[in-house]
Amino acid sequence: MQEPVITEELIASHGFTPEEYAEVNNILGRAPNYTEMGIFSAMWNEHCSYKSSKKWLRTLPTEGPQVICGPGENAGVVDIGDGQALVFKMESHNHPSYIEPYQGAATGVGGILRDVFTMGARPIAAMNSLSFGRPDHPKTRQLVHGVVAGVGGYGNCFGVPTVGGEVRFDTAYDGNCLVNAFAAGLADADKIFYSAASGVGMPVVYLGAKTGRDGVGGATMASAEFDDTIEEKRPTVQVGDPFTEKRLMEATLELMATGAVISIQDMGAAGLTCSAVEMGDKGGLGVRLDLEKVPVREPNMTAYEMMLSESQERMLMVLKPELEAEAKAVFDKWDLDFAVVGETLAEDRFLIMHNGELKADLPLSKLASTAPEYDRPWVETPACEPLSDVAGIDPIDGLKALISDPNYAAKNWVFEQYDTMVMGDSARTPGVGAGIIRVHGTEKSIAFTSDVTPRYVKANPVEGGKQAVAEAYRNLTAVGATPLATTDNMNFGSPEKPEIMGQFVGAIKGIGQAVSALDMPIVSGNVSLYNETDGKGILPTPTIGAVGLIDHPDDIIGCDVRDGHVALVLGETTGHLGQSALLATVFGRNEGDAPAVDLAAEKAHGDFIRANRSLIKACTDLSDGGLALAAFELGELAGVGITLDSADTPTLFGEDQARYLIACNFDQAEALMIAASSAGLTLTTVGKFGGNLVSFGGVGAPLEELARIYRNSFEETFA
Repeated sequence: MQEPVITEELIASHGFTPEEYAEVNNILGRAPNYTEMGIFSAMWNEHCSYKSSKKWLRTLPTEGPQVICGPGENAGVVDIGDGQALVFKMESHNHPSYIEPYQGAATGVGGILRDVFTMGARPIAAMNSLSFGRPDHPKTRQLVHGVVAGVGGYGNCFGVPTVGGEVRFDTAYDGNCLVNAFAAGLADADKIFYSAASGVGMPVVYLGAKTGRDGVGGATMASAEFDDTIEEKRPTVQVGDPFTEKRLMEATLELMATGAVISIQDMGAAGLTCSAVEMGDKGGLGVRLDLEKVPVREPNMTAYEMMLSESQERMLMVLKPELEAEAKAVFDKWDLDFAVVGETLAEDRFLIMHNGELKADLPLSKLASTAPEYDRPWVETPACEPLSDVAGIDPIDGLKALISDPNYAAKNWVFEQYDTMVMGDSARTPGVGAGIIRVHGTEKSIAFTSDVTPRYVKANPVEGGKQAVAEAYRNLTAVGATPLATTDNMNFGSPEKPEIMGQFVGAIKGIGQAVSALDMPIVSGNVSLYNETDGKGILPTPTIGAVGLIDHPDDIIGCDVRDGHVALVLGETTGHLGQSALLATVFGRNEGDAPAVDLAAEKAHGDFIRANRSLIKACTDLSDGGLALAAFELGELAGVGITLDSADTPTLFGEDQARYLIACNFDQAEALMIAASSAGLTLTTVGKFGGNLVSFGGVGAPLEELARIYRNSFEETFA
């Protein structure tokens, strides 16, 4: 097949700037051919090279005594004691999900699961963080249905419980939804598998499903803005098969037990290209691939298509040659492809052969670790104007406005489409707060949460970045977990705009300060830039996925709210309404500054909750919607009314940070007050649980009526 003539238009369509393409020519001492240009394009695009973000990502705290493996591998690894490790990561599949919602979301789940079991871990939990445009936008309904069905369809068939996540709506996502997928798995701490190749002349082995033309150019597409040619990008979206992935996982874990694996890498973005280059680069080796040996499902595929295909359920491995027959037998048993497609080389070369013809001959190290790195110009986000007066409102009217909004209404319609109980170890499923999975055969449990408040980040990137981590810390603490570590998914617009790059830099600074102060190092993550359509960017959305450890079932703080329980708030309440849910939902105003995050207070209050968890019957953090929404959600979950002493709008709906709502018996409340006083902390009685009314400062409504609004609003909007 005749290769296309390389023109300026073709170069631009591959995402190169003129300077980058000139550098490719300089590296090679000649012009690249079409396949070589495709390989450079895949490895140098934003999605794979992190060329705009590497400078700032290096500033994040990534180490700690609990960290076994930090960023740079397929997923991060933390020690959870008893010789066990938790492997976890979060990644985006934003652009594919907007173009083709079901397959985009499904393959996002598939990809993150492979990242986990490629490290030798059996997946035990999944989460997802979803951001859509305004509910009445013509495309939002289709996106919500497709994405939720894709997440559920893949995860349910694979057989991993979805234990948490979040769903938000804002007009900023009208042209670019966000689908951030998280997965975690368990492994023996001394049996973690890494991707760095070693040994010269070692067989490079292709594993899993066959290669097709789906997803060709997907990584490059993910590194570009959308415009009116969006439908033309549909072929760049991959197609997933969860049943093949399930077999691939079982075969891979069985293969690892044979001792045959030297290194292993998921074929994700940029497929064969990225997986081979990363393994070689990390091991300081070259790689030769013989493409005629690659299992394909379509005839007459070119070298370009095979190298850039993002067909799913595939992996690449460097194998101990003496165990090849034993390894192949495992994959034959699971009816999956196993093919030796190349070997490692001593020299720094990426050599691509196809039917005896040389298709690419490139210096491998120039494709990965020495890819372009930019120090993009950035400007600091201007300080917000002070919030002008906010009128007081009827507190029940304010609550009704929040619980009827899809942002804050119950998300049962979403998570009831996910299998939350498969594997039988789910101790707490989605609804309120962090999810919990028991570690099978032990007393331990792991808590999971995903958090960010994009409107805070837009107003004040540093405080917004801190708040995302702090809220994750509180959600883990509220169920009795000790926070361990975090993964981040940095979703932003174009880094070529200084104001957007400034948001990114500010958020990184805030996240770095928070994970350091709260001892929650970043061990993995993903950057998704160019989330824009026709020049309009999303809200800055640095999603934080976090995990925490619970040593014993008795340490779990439940949701056991009962008649007569006292309601207490730990932390100072000043009534901060800037950028609050109430301000946006009721008044249509996005004004004022984000709430300040006092990291010392966050740490002290978290330590207090864990130290006194035996006295606490139920606990939740205070975030969106403040005390009013938190108290309603806690009571509604238990079917118990709530009476709060105040009807004051800032007191009820302010979003001051470092606060928890606690429910407990009277004698336990007294003991907590004494303990808080001794620790110099503020713990205030704010009301009580009981009855069948929700009453704020004497203004009330039946719990049954409010619960009906809360439970039905989301489904009525989208079902």
